[in-house]
Amino acid sequence: MNFPVVRHRRLRQSAAIRGMVRETVLTVDDFVQPIFVTYGSGVKTEIASMPGVFHFSLDTLEEEVKEIVELGISAVLLFGIPETKDSVGTSAFTEHGIVQEATRVIKSRYPDLLVIADTCLCEFTDHGHCGMVHTYERDGHVCGDVLNDESLELLVKTAVSQAQAGADIIAPSNMMDGFVQAIRSGLDEAGFSHVPIMSYSVKYASAFYGPFREAADSAPQFGDRKTYQMDPANAREALREAESDVLEGADMLMVKPALAFMDIIRMLRDQFDLPLVAYNVSGEYSMVKAAARQGWINERAIVTEMLLGMKRAGADIIITYFAKDMARWLREKN
Repeated sequence: MNFPVVRHRRLRQSAAIRGMVRETVLTVDDFVQPIFVTYGSGVKTEIASMPGVFHFSLDTLEEEVKEIVELGISAVLLFGIPETKDSVGTSAFTEHGIVQEATRVIKSRYPDLLVIADTCLCEFTDHGHCGMVHTYERDGHVCGDVLNDESLELLVKTAVSQAQAGADIIAPSNMMDGFVQAIRSGLDEAGFSHVPIMSYSVKYASAFYGPFREAADSAPQFGDRKTYQMDPANAREALREAESDVLEGADMLMVKPALAFMDIIRMLRDQFDLPLVAYNVSGEYSMVKAAARQGWINERAIVTEMLLGMKRAGADIIITYFAKDMARWLREKN
């Protein structure tokens, strides 16, 4: 046989060889577990569209967090469902808001667990939008415009209140122009210059958020979020969004959703040297769970491949509802 002969299969002959040359490896340190916290007592209610994901009240939260810590997961992302809502999302920034109280509970018991506070207003406003809204009626229908600059003050108040409660990382997800600069300035002025910002830099107006809106009770009451979240058709715009956040002081950048936007993860990885976060969102989770329950797919294999793809694309951190599952599978493997 003439040379050179390329035998790529030589390095695939056994599990040991494949493991030796494997380029991308998942570890438990890659994952952040989201948690939904609500008021009441004794609440541990499974979210219908997200099997295995629950609403927790403050008194049942400790059991969940204990399991997360025992699995070796080092960070959680908190979402809160308030008792009351109003037009400006007051419950988001009040001292005893649900996210603030949950943060205190977690940090009092597990001070080394990183608490990432989602900083947005949509769960707390009665209209379901991520900022202040000017409403009006047109042809018998309620319409509204989300007010960018007026919303920034409320987002700053929310971020500062979360930091005061003990949040380790602020994660603003609202996609208002200038939100990183406003929050950075607000945190610094309040004495929290050491608290990093994990910015939802590239957040698309995606159909993959459906189950989350049930979980967080955050669906818009009118219109949609396409005037502030990105068009899924756009890629170059993502670089502009991320660059703005870098210049405004973001410490970490995020792409959301992850699965349909791995090209965007790679673009940001190639362009910026900040830690990069991929959010494996609710719709991605629910589709896998539904197919697995029907016996159509191997859940463990699918999830592992999916998360490997996100990391291979360039993500340093993966927010995923599969975090606990993956932690267990990795432990079994080892």
